[in-house]
Amino acid sequence: MSEKTILIVDDEPAIRDMISTALDVAGFNCIQAENAQQAHAMIIDEQPDLVLLDWMMPGTSGVELIRRLQRDELTKNVPVIMLTAKASEDNVVQGLEIGADDYITKPFSPRALVARINAVLRRAEPALPQEPIQVESLLFDPISHRVTINDQTVSMGPTEFRLLSFFLTHQERVYSRDQILDHVWGGNVYMDERTVDVHIRRLRKAIALEGHDRFIQTVRGAGYRFSTRVVEE
Repeated sequence: MSEKTILIVDDEPAIRDMISTALDVAGFNCIQAENAQQAHAMIIDEQPDLVLLDWMMPGTSGVELIRRLQRDELTKNVPVIMLTAKASEDNVVQGLEIGADDYITKPFSPRALVARINAVLRRAEPALPQEPIQVESLLFDPISHRVTINDQTVSMGPTEFRLLSFFLTHQERVYSRDQILDHVWGGNVYMDERTVDVHIRRLRKAIALEGHDRFIQTVRGAGYRFSTRVVEE
């Protein structure tokens, strides 16, 4: 299964480390930020699959960070779970109304936290094909969220996984960078077209075993195409 990256945002190192340990055991990749400014930069750079966000932090609060994320097309769809000692009903309602996907009050059990994270991630999962797709020895399995080449697991990030899913379900057709952005990142998202090139390079590198990267073809002046009919440039 593709490893999900969780950003833990809390000003207390002991809490971050405790959560990170629990999530590591559950199979997540954890990164940490100690304040909202650092967290915002990491959300842009690292593109985590989900953010665990403390409400009360020095400087910019978790609530203010969510509002900032919601105003930006690049970050408004990042799933966020609030972690806070504020347990009143009014606080819960406020947290959910500003855009949090879930709200967990401290103290909490690690098992409950993992269950809530998995539930939010399931809701956030983009639509994928329901049946495995095989091209030569490359097998894309959307149910297990796994890509293998000759039964060897291929490691790739969530964006590369979605990109491969798009190519496999739209073979033998050329797509411009704008079209790929719309399909893979979502409509109305402003991103530089070079973002597509970066993720194409990462995807090619991930599936380079036995030369499967040759199927992702650059079509000069037009965009990209996934084709098993390799043509000489």
